[in-house]
Amino acid sequence: MLAADEIVRLHDECTRAWHRELAEGGAGLASDWLDRVARQHRANFDLWHIEDEARTPGATDAQLAGAKRRVDTTNQRRNDLAEELDRVLLEWLGDRGLPDPEAMLHSESPGLMIDRLSILALKIYHTREETLRHDGPEGHVGRNRERLSILEEQRNDVASCLDSLWQQTLAGTRRFKLYLQLKMYNDPLLNPAVYGKRTVE
Repeated sequence: MLAADEIVRLHDECTRAWHRELAEGGAGLASDWLDRVARQHRANFDLWHIEDEARTPGATDAQLAGAKRRVDTTNQRRNDLAEELDRVLLEWLGDRGLPDPEAMLHSESPGLMIDRLSILALKIYHTREETLRHDGPEGHVGRNRERLSILEEQRNDVASCLDSLWQQTLAGTRRFKLYLQLKMYNDPLLNPAVYGKRTVE
C-alpha cells in the first residue's frame, strides 16, 4: 500500500512533467492511492509557483492581492489532500484491524510526511536547476550543490522514517492518528477579518 521510494519517484516524475507542461495531474497512474499522492503534490507544485508570482519584482498591488487569495485557497487544498491521504491509509488499516490502539503513538502522520516529501521534491528540482546556471554570481553553483546534497539527505531521512512508521504500524508496534489542520483563515464563520467586514444590507 505505501512505499516511500515509489512516492519519491512519483514526486520527481510529476515535477519534471509539470514543468515541461506535459501533464496536469495524476491521471493514468497505476493506483487510486498514487493518484491521490500526485494530486496532493500538485497542490504543493501550484502553491510554490503562485508564491513565486507574489515575489515577482514590480508586481502590482492588485496582482499581489490576487496571488495572496490563490495562496490561501491552494494551501487549503494542499492540507485537505494531506488529510485525505491519512484517511485512506487509516481506512485500509482499519479493514485489517489496525492500527493497534495500544501501540505507541507517532506524533506525525504519513500524510504529513508525504507532504514534507512533496516540498522536498520541489526544493530539489529547483536547487538542481541552480546548479546548472552559468550566469549566477561567483560561487553560486558550488553553494547550490551543497544545498542539493543536504536536501537529498533530508529527503532520504524522511522517506526512511515514513517506511519505518508504516512497517511498525503493520506490525502493531506503532500507530498514528488523523490530525486535522482545522485552518481558520478561509472559513467565513471563524475568521474575524472576514466575518467582521460583512456589508450590512
